[in-house]
Amino acid sequence: MKTKKEFKNEYKQMKLPMGVFQIRNKLNGKILVEGSTNMEAKWNRHKVELNSGNHRNKSLQNDWNSFGEAQFVFELLSKLEEKGDLDFKEEVKVLEEMVLAELEPYGEKGYNSKK
Repeated sequence: MKTKKEFKNEYKQMKLPMGVFQIRNKLNGKILVEGSTNMEAKWNRHKVELNSGNHRNKSLQNDWNSFGEAQFVFELLSKLEEKGDLDFKEEVKVLEEMVLAELEPYGEKGYNSKK
């Protein structure tokens, strides 16, 4: 049986997927684009908030309530590989800004709001 310390060390050694993803509404094509250093945790957070009716993005929440979870898909847009001593939060932020500039998921095209 592994000790708590061994589990903790294994967790620290895990390489979590990081990069930019979208949540796409299959019915109307609207997307929410986001970046994260832990995409699985971010997607899980979105699902919990949406399923509990407490998502901070009211437009996305309204569509989720109207169309149901089955009409939404989580898609990886760009994965960031772990290399060296980069500032991964900053790298993900830059990558996210590039994808936002390319896809422009605002207004009728998406759920993002311009910053």
